Amino acid sequence: MRIITANVNGIRSAAKKGFFAWLNTQQADVVCIQETKAQVHQLREDPATFFPTGYHCYYHDAQKKGYSGVALYCRTQPDTVIEGMGSEEFDAEGRYLEARFGDLSVISLYLPSGSSGELRQAAKYRCLAHFETVLTRLKQSGRHAIICGDWNIAHKPEDLVNWKANQKFSGFLPAERAWLDKVFVEYGFVDAFRELPQEPHQYTWWSMRTNAWDRNLGWRIDYQVLTPNLQGSVVTTRIYRDERFSDHAPVIIDYRYP
Repeated sequence: MRIITANVNGIRSAAKKGFFAWLNTQQADVVCIQETKAQVHQLREDPATFFPTGYHCYYHDAQKKGYSGVALYCRTQPDTVIEGMGSEEFDAEGRYLEARFGDLSVISLYLPSGSSGELRQAAKYRCLAHFETVLTRLKQSGRHAIICGDWNIAHKPEDLVNWKANQKFSGFLPAERAWLDKVFVEYGFVDAFRELPQEPHQYTWWSMRTNAWDRNLGWRIDYQVLTPNLQGSVVTTRIYRDERFSDHAPVIIDYRYP
């Protein structure tokens, strides 16, 4: 089973940069997309592009136009699709979409950024606190779940360049990293990418400034996170950088499932 997660920073922009032409070559079973920045009625104007052949396509838009939004493309039609994480505040921003196939859930997740200031950082912390209830529900349900997306937190020093200088910035604050510690240690969820040995300097996001992409001055903030019962199922991992569709790179992971 192949799953791709990609923050496209505007799905129409990514389409112009070749995202869908590339996707058609990937043979993915499920594609999780974040930051669509579009309303579904706008995408229906070009269904051949935004509802690609061979996939069942689902979008959860933000109420605010041109903001946030997540999507799922599934080769197999899900039994159920769930929009939202059960928070009025964050469901209005289009941040969670879950497809259920038997006892497997695949989730496209876009956690908030706090980089624009204190108000958004406070909102981010509220979202993280609420998302713990989602993690608890998933774990207690006994379902197999793969939570894919932009978590907007680099976990450890090896997950970004210049980690010492970035400890005071949103995305690498001690409280954010401690929250991910809780996810991976206390709750027992699994960072799928780290299940296999990795070369150093593996990142998924680069600032649009200072030539960061070319110099590989990045952060790893896009994850595929597994419920504990899926530990050991990862076969291969890859961050795709041969082309650039947005300020993030797609993360491609193959699983042994079922």
